[in-house]
Amino acid sequence: MLQQAQNAPRSSRFGPELRRLRTARGVTLGGLSALVHYSKSQLSKVERGLKAPSSDLARLCDNALKAEGALISLVPPARSASAPAPAPTPEHCAATEAEESEFWLMQFDPTGSAWFRPVARRSVMAAGAAGAMALGMPAAPAQGHTPGFLSQARSLFDTYRAMGQTTAPGLVLPALVAQTHALRTLAERTEPPLRRDAFVLASRYAEFVGWLVQETGDDRAALWWTDLAVRTARRGGDEGLAAYALVRRALVAFYAEDGSTTVGLSRRAQAAEPQERIAGLAAQQEAQGYALLGDHSACMKALDRARALLSQPDRSGAPVIGTTNLSDPVSMITGWCLHDLGRPQRAAEILDEQVSRLPAHALRTQARYGVRRALAHAQAGEIEHACTLTERLLDTVDTVGSATVRTDLRRLARVLARHPSVRSVRELDHRLTASLHM
Repeated sequence: MLQQAQNAPRSSRFGPELRRLRTARGVTLGGLSALVHYSKSQLSKVERGLKAPSSDLARLCDNALKAEGALISLVPPARSASAPAPAPTPEHCAATEAEESEFWLMQFDPTGSAWFRPVARRSVMAAGAAGAMALGMPAAPAQGHTPGFLSQARSLFDTYRAMGQTTAPGLVLPALVAQTHALRTLAERTEPPLRRDAFVLASRYAEFVGWLVQETGDDRAALWWTDLAVRTARRGGDEGLAAYALVRRALVAFYAEDGSTTVGLSRRAQAAEPQERIAGLAAQQEAQGYALLGDHSACMKALDRARALLSQPDRSGAPVIGTTNLSDPVSMITGWCLHDLGRPQRAAEILDEQVSRLPAHALRTQARYGVRRALAHAQAGEIEHACTLTERLLDTVDTVGSATVRTDLRRLARVLARHPSVRSVRELDHRLTASLHM
């Protein structure tokens, strides 16, 4: 019988284990209900196996009963994350550039829709290109004009980054894709040392495109762009993005609530000994993975490493990788982690302080951390306040059109739905539903 219980699905073992830990700690069902802000009825159904536990409930109960991740481990991720492929090796990059010379096809529709597709050159030649408009670049651009173009492209990058904070990704991506292609083409036809600068700048454009594509909800395409950024950076002699590609894959796993994969990829990125900023971002992502696993100690240690690494100045001269809108990114992520560790009250306190410091123009960042802040307050049982915060944010959420922000917004909606008798929840319901389906 013992072997049979051990072989049972993890989720079916959650209820009995929750009851065992609760009684062992001397906590009544009512006492646990007060700690985690779930009704006694819901908790009773979970303990008896009549209702499947959510990952949010598992984290709250794990912290309340000091289970050190044991309860969290019994709940599978909300959606499975396929193991992302490793970052490309130098040999793969060389082979790809040599064998997969490609056309980039973009289509724009009068209705406002657009799409992008890389197509191998041989496929285009076989199909023909009737009706295509060729926008040629001189075979050998004058070297004297190249520095000016690169300087302007560098300034444009900051402009696009600002635009990405204030509008939906689809409005910015076509111009970014075109600029990335132009820079890669220029780099191919430019002599050193400007060749290196052009490839490195093109790689930052490609990495930014990948981030915005992830914001549309297309993880697979986002990782394609990340791989392109790695290949492009390596052609400019910059090996750092290979490690950052692992961080990006860890982020995809994180949003799939796969803590083990998040930690593993983040640690691989740090093992590559990248520059301090990338190592710091990897340590920060590792901390978020540990939070999903319920390991408070490992999470805090990773955050300490991240703080030390991210405090180092970036002297590369290339566009900064990662967010530039957080005055204290590690503190903000600490609040995020504490929520995932089942400590929403403390998380809300930190997020309140950090969100108040966000610049007014950073709408995407405000939406991301504002929704997480509202979620923390809701999980802490402060339903009225959570509704007030959410109502203020929904216009911003709609404006930036972020799939990752809506991941947390859906979690928030589920928490609020547990409190249908609260008037502010009922009043917010229609507006929240409309935002989720936009």
